[in-house]
Amino acid sequence: MNLFQAIVLGIVQALTEYLPVSSSAHIRIVGDLMLGSDPGAAFTAIIQIGTELAVILYFRHDIANILTHWFACLFGKNGKDWKARMGRGDNYATLGWNIIVGSIPIVILGFTLQNVIETTLRNLWITATVLLLFGILLWVVDAHAKQTKTMDDMTYRDAFLFGLGQSMALIPGVSRSGGTITVGRALGYEREAAVRLSFLMAIPAVFGSGLLEAVKAVKDYKTDAMFPGWGPTLIAMVISFILGYIVIIGFLKFVSSFSYKAFAIYRIALAVVVALLLIAGVLPAIDPSVAAAA
Repeated sequence: MNLFQAIVLGIVQALTEYLPVSSSAHIRIVGDLMLGSDPGAAFTAIIQIGTELAVILYFRHDIANILTHWFACLFGKNGKDWKARMGRGDNYATLGWNIIVGSIPIVILGFTLQNVIETTLRNLWITATVLLLFGILLWVVDAHAKQTKTMDDMTYRDAFLFGLGQSMALIPGVSRSGGTITVGRALGYEREAAVRLSFLMAIPAVFGSGLLEAVKAVKDYKTDAMFPGWGPTLIAMVISFILGYIVIIGFLKFVSSFSYKAFAIYRIALAVVVALLLIAGVLPAIDPSVAAAA
């Protein structure tokens, strides 16, 4: 991977991470078209750190409030009973607990299905299928769901369901934001509230996944044929951070005025294009290096 290719993949990551179109699917597809191979799960996870750093920077005030209020309640500042320690009457502390609850599904499934995620699920036929299905689902749900709930209305039940939606993103093509936004809209959350919750809930899972993959890459980079090297990977991560911050601003402004219909149509169109490229033999369904690792 040369400098230009790393920059392109960093741009692709930044443009697609927050939108409900699946960044991992785009990295997989563009990587195959440009490099002739899948950049790999480690590369994908590490450059996601860049986009998550952009999320942390943008939501820094919310994150600071969540952490300070959560710890204050936990240590009894608002009362010594267990309900007070769990954030009763404190929206920021409650949101902190909801983020923890929402992170449980993806942590459990991510660890238990790690080998399947990095091999079998990176089949482009699976990617094209879920791009299509979740595109239709997002379109239908967004068109018919109510917009009555805000972030302050979230319950533990809703948080867990958000987490299940997020965990579907372990399948390339589903989209982390797409999964959580679809669940959020189905539960009646306002479009902007669903997006903000999607961003905040992704921080522990994506940042943790990227750090774990970075540690693994440090250990195995000499023998990992899929890993492109630290230079291109870090360049792509920096690009994804800078451009990602701009995309966050634009996306939040967009969803405050428009529906997700355009993203659903894009997903469906991309699924058709990928299927045609697979049929024509332009793209391999499974990268040879991934098949060898399976």
